[in-house]
Amino acid sequence: MNSYDLFIAFIFLIKIIFVICAIWHAILVERNKANTKLAKKLVYWKERCEFIFIVSMSILCIYLFFPLWTKTVPINHETRVLLFIFGIIILITSDWSLFFKQSKWFSTLQTIVGGGGHVKK
Repeated sequence: MNSYDLFIAFIFLIKIIFVICAIWHAILVERNKANTKLAKKLVYWKERCEFIFIVSMSILCIYLFFPLWTKTVPINHETRVLLFIFGIIILITSDWSLFFKQSKWFSTLQTIVGGGGHVKK
């Protein structure tokens, strides 16, 4: 197993730990035990795993798409799955309020759609 494959395995391991922590925490919240010491530790490790995943995936993207290298790195199935998951996570965790609530064009669109078609200037 080369270093590339080990890095991919590491990223998968981090994601698995994240999912376990997230599910376990959701179970504790459902049972009204969200303020326990265990629940707080799970949130702590879940956040750290998410950060490590994002950093690791960023490093992977830099490695795969570095523009000055002449050699191409084959993207195997596992890497494609990780890149797909990474894209979904970035879309879900993005602060969309910055885009929608603070955008002038979105306010104008809301006025047009909801206000009878008249734009206030």
